[in-house]
Amino acid sequence: MEPFVKVQGIVAPLPRANVDTDQIIPKQFLKRIERTGFGEFLFFDWRYLDDGKTPNPEFELNHPGYHSAKILITERNFGCGSSREHAPWALSQYGFRSIIAPSFADIFYNNCFKNGMLPVVLPEKTVEELIRRAEESPGYSLTVDLEVKKVYDQHGWEMSFEVDESRRERLLKGLDDIGISLRYESDITAFEARRPAFLDRQIAQHH
Repeated sequence: MEPFVKVQGIVAPLPRANVDTDQIIPKQFLKRIERTGFGEFLFFDWRYLDDGKTPNPEFELNHPGYHSAKILITERNFGCGSSREHAPWALSQYGFRSIIAPSFADIFYNNCFKNGMLPVVLPEKTVEELIRRAEESPGYSLTVDLEVKKVYDQHGWEMSFEVDESRRERLLKGLDDIGISLRYESDITAFEARRPAFLDRQIAQHH
């Protein structure tokens, strides 16, 4: 997993509350076996017209000023609905490294950390102001700095945010669940070597 230390990039505004995971990645795309290729289906029903091919000119992310955005800023309760991990996959594979909102659904929030994205909670009034800036000036950029736990722009504005220290460490070091387990590889190997052979035989008999 790619470490997250500090990301500077264009902000894409999505001024919508209660965006659920079926809107982030519609259910018809969950049949894919691979864990890749979901970025092209992000917000599919909003990004395209009814033919599924023509970009919807009214959808925020289709504005050319936001095409290379690395930071998504949106309204409260982002990522609600079903607990599909495909939602953070789609956002990450589209190019987003951080999402800023007043609040997130719990499972989605946890899944972001597991997939190398940083969800940042800021006050609702602050989020509204940042959305306004991004809408009025496409290309407006922010820096999200996990080391110092701050978000700031090039005009002197900055704000601190809170993040659980264990999650912060995981992102800074680029550790997913497997990566954390591998930190204890030598201990696991030593335990397996000490395990009595008869336990292996008992396990084999039950299978």
